[in-house]
Amino acid sequence: MSRASHESNCGNYGPPIFSRREMLQRAGMGFGSLALASLLLEDSLLAAREANAPKRPSFSGKAKSVIFLFMGGGPSQVDTWDPKPELTKLDGKDVPQSIAQDIPSIARSRLTQLYASPYRFTPRGKSGIAVSELFPETGKWVDELCILRSCRHDTPIHAPAEYIATTGTQVGDRPSLGSWLYYGLGSENKNLPGFIVFIAGGTGRPVAWSSGFLPSRYQGTVVKKEGIANLEMPPGFTSTNRRAQLDLIGRLNQHHLERHPGDSELEARLRSYELAFRMQTTAAEAFDITKETGETHRLYGMEDKTTAEVGTYCLLARRMVERGVRFVQVRVGGWDAHGNLVKNHTPQCAKSDRPVAALLADLKRRGMLDSTLVIWGGEFGRTPAAENPGPTPGRDHSPSGYSMWLAGGGVRGGRVIGATDPIGYAAVERPIHPNDLHATILHALGIDQDDLYFLHDNRKEKVTVNGGEVVTEVFA
Repeated sequence: MSRASHESNCGNYGPPIFSRREMLQRAGMGFGSLALASLLLEDSLLAAREANAPKRPSFSGKAKSVIFLFMGGGPSQVDTWDPKPELTKLDGKDVPQSIAQDIPSIARSRLTQLYASPYRFTPRGKSGIAVSELFPETGKWVDELCILRSCRHDTPIHAPAEYIATTGTQVGDRPSLGSWLYYGLGSENKNLPGFIVFIAGGTGRPVAWSSGFLPSRYQGTVVKKEGIANLEMPPGFTSTNRRAQLDLIGRLNQHHLERHPGDSELEARLRSYELAFRMQTTAAEAFDITKETGETHRLYGMEDKTTAEVGTYCLLARRMVERGVRFVQVRVGGWDAHGNLVKNHTPQCAKSDRPVAALLADLKRRGMLDSTLVIWGGEFGRTPAAENPGPTPGRDHSPSGYSMWLAGGGVRGGRVIGATDPIGYAAVERPIHPNDLHATILHALGIDQDDLYFLHDNRKEKVTVNGGEVVTEVFA
């Protein structure tokens, strides 16, 4: 159709402001310009479909938000939070029968030529808990930490181990913990996603922030340290004409949704772009760390290239929970120490120790630590035996017994729960499965694991799959 004939068909409305091609191009510009959900849709249609979510805690929990410092790759427990004097004595030897008899036979072949930790452990704080020299700064906060030395599960492979740590099973088809909490408790800030992910080192595994069978809107939003991409308005747009554009697209998408009811991905897209519009107009401030004081920048190690990246993400994590974001995952990858433990763990701790300690200090001084549950740990630990023996040995994967810690959110600090055997291979006292940890996290937020469920394929699915045991000692 020629422009003239097109104009004649426009009646009294005049010529189009831009062509169909231009409209499609402009509609695709920026994070928030593809579609939107009206606030009525947000408050009614999807709320009705998700009525089985407990939109408030089951009981009074101290924690309101969670920051999960996920150490991807598997930190070695015997070099970080689980000192083993017996391992030092047995350096270079095979595991003795007195210890081997308590270890499953299938795993004993992995315990030849034991490798003593090259790091010193020193009692820290009033509690006197021994902490590795790898954590000179975080060790100062040991009286706030509840260290779990008996975490365990059954898979020594990275991907399924990360899946079980973040979703409760090895399969990778279930919602992540952050998605569950966003679904169950919502967010206290309508202008920011309720579940945000920061990645330092590597690319991460999307299952760790996937919404699984939950509605797609509850998946985590991955954010770079510069902030959310395309957050600023495209050239030539104001809040007013952007709102008008998105209202038009929203009506078209709402009409499409009415023809395809129950489309979770479409509903999520509608909602996400309405959120994106609000973020474009109001949320840039949340990611602007230049407004922080010079003292705060120094606290997080922003002036040091070694700590700057993780420091940025830890600072942003504090800013997110300060603004009502429910769940923040900071993934620090690179802990896979097969060939040279010292060359791996020394720099890994150097880049994360100071920022993690800064996060605890910053939350504490702002009065936020009691309401923020902080979790540190990876998908598994590492063997006490040497892998690739020689002058620079490493350690292999080991899910049989590893360490994590919790702080804030009602946690009683300055204590250790559980234990591994004398060389640090397997949990022998108070074993804690990831499902138990997830039940404990829910408890900190005031949620009974049986009260948070989603009806999927005629089954009431819950976070802890078939159930976990709350580690009540964490709060006692």
